[in-house]
Amino acid sequence: MQEKINSVRFNRRGFLGTAATGLSSIALTHLLSENQLLFGRKIEDHPLRPVIDPENPTLQRAPHFNGAAKNVLLIFCAGACSHIDTFDYKPELKRLDGQPMPGDGVITFQGAQGNLQKSPWEFKPRGESGKMISTLVDRIGEFADDMCFLHSLTGKTNTHGPGENFMSTGFTLDGFPSMGAWTTYALGSENENLPAYVAIPDPRGTPQSSVNNWGPGFLPAVFQGTDFNAAAPIRNLARPDQITAVRDRATRDYLKRLNERHLEKFPGDSELAARIASYELAARMQLSVPAISDLSTEPQHILSAYGADDTENSVKAGFARNCILARRLIENGVRFVQLFNGAYQTGGEGTSNWDGHKSIKKQYDVHGPILDQPVAALLKDLKQRGMLEETLVVWCTEFGRMPTFQKGASGRDHNPAGFTAWMAGAGVKRGFSYGATDELGYKAVEKPVTVYDFHATILHLLGLDHERLSFYHNGIERRLTDVHGKVIRELLI
Repeated sequence: MQEKINSVRFNRRGFLGTAATGLSSIALTHLLSENQLLFGRKIEDHPLRPVIDPENPTLQRAPHFNGAAKNVLLIFCAGACSHIDTFDYKPELKRLDGQPMPGDGVITFQGAQGNLQKSPWEFKPRGESGKMISTLVDRIGEFADDMCFLHSLTGKTNTHGPGENFMSTGFTLDGFPSMGAWTTYALGSENENLPAYVAIPDPRGTPQSSVNNWGPGFLPAVFQGTDFNAAAPIRNLARPDQITAVRDRATRDYLKRLNERHLEKFPGDSELAARIASYELAARMQLSVPAISDLSTEPQHILSAYGADDTENSVKAGFARNCILARRLIENGVRFVQLFNGAYQTGGEGTSNWDGHKSIKKQYDVHGPILDQPVAALLKDLKQRGMLEETLVVWCTEFGRMPTFQKGASGRDHNPAGFTAWMAGAGVKRGFSYGATDELGYKAVEKPVTVYDFHATILHLLGLDHERLSFYHNGIERRLTDVHGKVIRELLI
């Protein structure tokens, strides 16, 4: 009997019949997907999705509920800035300095570990809260009473590129939307002449994962971050003097009519509508961005406060100018600004970012001043202007570093088991610390949280429910937080 079944199943007629049935099923599924009719309803009617006007995709949209923050300024220290040398004070690490790490030998990213090593920088109490912060970030430490520290973050990878991806997109792989892209997809723009989302790379270059940190992934391209900095701003294409304002306006109106007629030939083509909208925004940016990125209008005392006039440290001056640019963008209605400190290096380990493997004291003595004065001035500026009431400032890095020095070196290896981020401004507690790593700073042991929780909390502060914000892609309702995440409500006012 079994031989008879096999002969029917695998003869030529049986094979062709089975193949035809299978192929027709695949074709039917494809047609249903193309017409967005899977699950018995159209995907555009899905209640979890923001409603996007294809002809004006950046139109401002209402949040799910009233959030405390209207804008986000995210400061990303690329290269994995060490938590135990900046914001996570460990007196036990100082006491056990030079001794082997307890337990079995720990093998991390670059191999076996050496002995425990105290921080080369002193920690001292700051403000009324008495928060212990390193002298490496001395000026930032002055704002401890304005900060909400998260000391128990955990990651999923100990490699820089995937780590940057995970912190920026919620996934270690390339090709997923960044946090800023999700935000602008949900809320649109507050300013029709500027992008809703701007990424400001470090003066030394881009981070290791480059545009993945601000890319749209599978979201429409209109929601990606626009990247430029104060050193290389968008070229000024203002109207030449020989062309009158009337003629210039008439030319742009004519181009707009041509675009509208072209769009009429392809009704329902949302991609074409979005592309035209993107080009129109790009044209408006050529007129608006040069004025915002022109820091010559800033008073001298502001330039000096940030360190933008530092003639001895050009990298610090460049980053300081980026910090001023970030403030000006927020002032002018840019919803999400992603400011990078540190860049991917092609040579000279640790010279361009916070990847302190070789000699952490020597390397961080370079990077600390570049970060410290400009960010401290930025916080002070935002606070004095009243902008922290509606702006959420976030500081983060892709993962932490080990409490030991690497064997044969005087630097620390990668450590995603426990690290620090902080927030300040709209909606978060001031002078507050949440969670903790163990007594050596190795692993999150008290109220450990994930990057998913971190993202869920940021979205919540913007008035967005991370479980309701989704996009249908390849048969899956995708979210920034995947299928994870909970809001860390203890951080909220």
